[in-house]
Amino acid sequence: MYQRAFLRSSKIVTTVTGAVTFPPKTPSLIFCYSSSSQESPSSPEQQQESSISNSKSPIGSPCRVQKLIASQSDPLLAKEIFDYASRQPNFRHSNSTYLILILKLGRAKYFSLIDDILITLKSEHYPVTPSLFTYLIKIYAESNLPDRALKTFRSMLEFNCKPLPKQLNRILELLVTHRNYLRPAFDLFKSAHKHGVLPNTKSYNIMMRAFCFNGDISIAYTLFNKMFERGVMPDVESYRILMQGLCRKSQVNRAVDLLEDMLNKGFVPDTLSYTTLLNSLCRKKKLREAYKLLCRMKVKGCNPDIVHYNTVVLGFCREGRAIDACKVLEDMPSNGCLPNLVSYRTLVGGLCDQGMFDVAKKYMQLMISKGFSPHFSVSHALIKGFCNVGKVDEACGVLEELLKAGEAPHEDTWVMIVPQICAGEEMEKLGEVLNEIVKVEIKGDTRIVEAGIGLEDYLIGKTRSRPRRT
Repeated sequence: MYQRAFLRSSKIVTTVTGAVTFPPKTPSLIFCYSSSSQESPSSPEQQQESSISNSKSPIGSPCRVQKLIASQSDPLLAKEIFDYASRQPNFRHSNSTYLILILKLGRAKYFSLIDDILITLKSEHYPVTPSLFTYLIKIYAESNLPDRALKTFRSMLEFNCKPLPKQLNRILELLVTHRNYLRPAFDLFKSAHKHGVLPNTKSYNIMMRAFCFNGDISIAYTLFNKMFERGVMPDVESYRILMQGLCRKSQVNRAVDLLEDMLNKGFVPDTLSYTTLLNSLCRKKKLREAYKLLCRMKVKGCNPDIVHYNTVVLGFCREGRAIDACKVLEDMPSNGCLPNLVSYRTLVGGLCDQGMFDVAKKYMQLMISKGFSPHFSVSHALIKGFCNVGKVDEACGVLEELLKAGEAPHEDTWVMIVPQICAGEEMEKLGEVLNEIVKVEIKGDTRIVEAGIGLEDYLIGKTRSRPRRT
């Protein structure tokens, strides 16, 4: 087998698997090969190695130098090897070698050295592929250097390299993340044809989103209309971006009109588009329109999911229309979507807010039967509601349901209900509740010691009221 080594005088400087260390002034190095006389190269790789001995370059093929550079963890050492090889007569680095070195230097943030390499490439009229600029732009984007990325894009024509749409889009994405670079991004977008590349649908989407976030909805709308004029077909994302921008400006009616236009043109809105509209309609208290849109979704090819239903349930509850929210919840199973924990918590809370405690209790029982755990705020609101209207028995019933389900009521719930029971002198009912307590694992938040204050006061009062024995 062939073995390779860099030799400095008679001393080995590196092996093919070792690290390389060059002194500041390295004399001529050569590749040495030794092979068994019984072996002959048969594979393509071995044939390539055999041909290296006849190479015009004293250091071997660009492929071998490329592998040596790629194996170095120190980018400066890799650059030193690269420079040494460049000085050898009849040697020319491959495109892959340039790319590997640029990546190493870029990850280490040696950007000035990258500039030197590009100057060399330009002065030597070296043929450069678009992939090199793609990686350069990526390096500068990851380092959050919009100026360098923009300069790289503009310099592509100097290398007789036509930019690609994906390179334009990567630059635009980087620029618009900086508020003060929105104008340069728009200028580049408008002048892209001068660089030999035309903006595509993604390019328009990037700029539309940027202007929407900046509050310039009119510019975004103009860009949207320009797409049709210039033969660029918008996609679902294009419509959604504009809908979101309109909803942020509280122009929900225009957003709904845009949805209709979208459907008329044969597009199928995605779930996020519907979520955007449902949220906006509910915030604007247009609950009837929100419910109609929810019902239309399935007909238009987009099945409503749990997020859509919960959005409408929350909208009705916020507006004091919990009964309508109950109807939405009951419609869910027939439409292939089962209520989840958020659905029940929202509905029970909404019913309690409207004083509909009996209906709320029914849904909390249903919630528990399906394995969902009521949040403290929900169960506490229900128990408190029953106590406030004098239905202590019903409050105890809710507490009993929680205990049977293995739920430990919060300290605040105990503090509220125990004095209510004591005040009514319903010691028998209190005893039943306490019997249920001992059957449940007492958790960290089941702190009934404080609740016992009410029981203690009651017992002390009872004791003092008894006639003393003489």
